Order: sequence, then C-alpha cells, then structure tokens
Amino acid sequence: MPTTAPDALLLNGRRYPYADLQQYPGHAGHDLNGYEARVLDFCRQWLNGVQEFVLTTSGSTGPAQPITLRRSQLVASAQRTMNHLGLGMGQRMLVCLNCEYIGGMMMLVRAFEYGLHLTITEPVSDPFALLPAEAGFDFGSFVPLQLRAVLAAGHAPRLEAMKAILIGGAAVDAGLLQLAAPLQVPLYHTYGMTETCSHIALRRLNGPEASAYYRVLPGLHVEQDERGCLAIRGDVTNQELVQTNDLVRFDKHDHHRFEWLGRADFVINSGGVKVPAEKVEQVLEVALAELGHLGRRALVTGRPDERLGEQVTAVVEGEPLADAAWQAVLALLRDRLGRYEVPRAVYYTPQFAQTANGKLDRRATLAGLE
Repeated sequence: MPTTAPDALLLNGRRYPYADLQQYPGHAGHDLNGYEARVLDFCRQWLNGVQEFVLTTSGSTGPAQPITLRRSQLVASAQRTMNHLGLGMGQRMLVCLNCEYIGGMMMLVRAFEYGLHLTITEPVSDPFALLPAEAGFDFGSFVPLQLRAVLAAGHAPRLEAMKAILIGGAAVDAGLLQLAAPLQVPLYHTYGMTETCSHIALRRLNGPEASAYYRVLPGLHVEQDERGCLAIRGDVTNQELVQTNDLVRFDKHDHHRFEWLGRADFVINSGGVKVPAEKVEQVLEVALAELGHLGRRALVTGRPDERLGEQVTAVVEGEPLADAAWQAVLALLRDRLGRYEVPRAVYYTPQFAQTANGKLDRRATLAGLE
C-alpha cells in the first residue's frame, strides 16, 4: 500500500492533479458537467485554505436551510472519524455520495486531511457500475439505497475488500440488514447532521459487535432536553449546543451510548395517545420482511380523523399487497405494538420520493397521496 500522500484525484474516470485544482478553474481543459464543476470548486477551495463553507441542510424533514461551517469544525470531525476507524495515509477512498451535502463533502475533507487516494463518482444507485473492475478501495460511504443496489449487483466481494464502510442518510430497514448480515467488513450506521459536520455517533450493523445503540465519538458532550431529545456540543459545533428533535434513550450504564427512538415532530396524537411514527415504521418493515416482502419500505404518518384526531396510517412502497397478506402483517403488528400504534389504514405508492442526497422525502411522498 502506498504510504505517501496523493497528488491528484479521480473524478468520473478523469485525473485531476491537486496543483492544477488550486488554480481557477483548474479543470485542465476538460468539459465538465455541473456536478463535476461544483465538486472540483470545493476541492479548489479546500486546497487553497478557505476557512468557511456554506452548505444546505438535507431538507428531508423540513425546508432546507443554508448553514455556515468553519474549516476547524470540519477538520475536527474528520480527525475524530479517521482516528476511530484507524484509516490513514495512502489508503483508497470511494466517494459516491452527493458532495454538495455534508456526508459527501466530509468524505472529501477526510481524504485531504489524511492523505487518502480519492476516487469520486456521480451519486448513482450502483457506483461500481461506473468503475473499472480492478478498482479497489479501503473505505467508502453509502446511503442505504446504494448499499442495496451494490449487493443486488453482486459487488459484495468489492465491499469485503474494504476496511470499513459507513452507511448514512436514512434508516436501514430490516430487509437490507438481512442482505448485509453475511458481510465481514465492518458496517457502521451513522448518526449526525449538517449542523454537527456529519456524524457524531456510530453503531455497528453486523458481526458480534452489532448493536441497536449508537456510540458517541470521543470528546463530544451529549444531553437530553425535557422532551427526551438529544442535544450535542463540541468542537464540531463550534462549542455551541445543537438541539435536535431526535428522541433518544441513553444506556443507563453508559451515557455515551444511545438508542434512537424517532423524531419528536413525527409523533402522532391518536385518541390522546402519543404514537412515535418511526417506531411503528421499524416494526412494520420487520414484519414485512419476515412475511417474505423483502425490500418493502414503509413510512407511517397521522391522517386526519374526526374521532381520534389523527389516525395512524401506513404507506408502503410498491404494488399493493393482497388483503390476506396485509391482514397477516397486521396480525404480527398487534402482537408487537400497542393497541393505538397499529395502523388503521394502508396506502401504497410505486416509489418513495427522495431528496437530492438520497434521503427519504416524507413531505413529497405524502403529498403524492393527496
């Protein structure tokens, strides 16, 4: 393995020397599409020491908002992740996330700060389809949709050659967990957001260390507000307290481990009972997988109801299930959920809407049901 820092990166199969990128426009005469130009512009800014960067939050749960992050915050995040995973100089990184959002951008920062060889592709469902068969990597990060596509395309051996893989941007459903379980490469589900410069906690998805709990990375402070929602402070937040709407349960023996319970703003008030939508979603997806409907994604929402105020309603991706099949799902749910948590209605949609960085777009998906 090379032990010297690289002097160039690969973007969509083209080589761009860092010395050229530091100049503007720095594309060595190549015709670029819009995404390539924006990625290379960020690389130029980073290599030239720019101190502040304006990003846009994901927009998966509310309107996207601009946010300014300092270089020192991004460097602190990169250091914490790379030290935790034991990655460094000369190793090979695959960047297939959208680099205009924090998840993909932080992959670039980690590579620049730790001297990894960068291979960047367009954010497509199966990035290996864009790469030579002989291209190998030590580290990569995928959204769940990409991991599913990569496994379906038979690329598991290429994943197994890696030393660590991050999975982020969305929840990992039960069907995907089943598909990924045989992998030996460490898979980590991330918890974080733009405001915290990507993830501040990781949980292992496979192997003997697999857990429902996220472990907070060293040097960060976490606490809960009166609602039970997580708040974070540290160098990645510029020492400001970032309050989330994520309901969590701390491990009673270790305050730096927590279980994510769902978002406080996704709580459904049904007949005076508060139902956490994402808890029901997780149980529903497990039930669908157990009954042979692998890969079926589901979301749960509250729909107006004259008697209950809000009615717990399931939305399932794909073709409608036969009534008998849905009744079998409901039977499992009644065994595993409280009386008021079981969906009272189900809708189907051919495909869930997604944001530009691969997250489930709840608002757009639900709007399509109207």
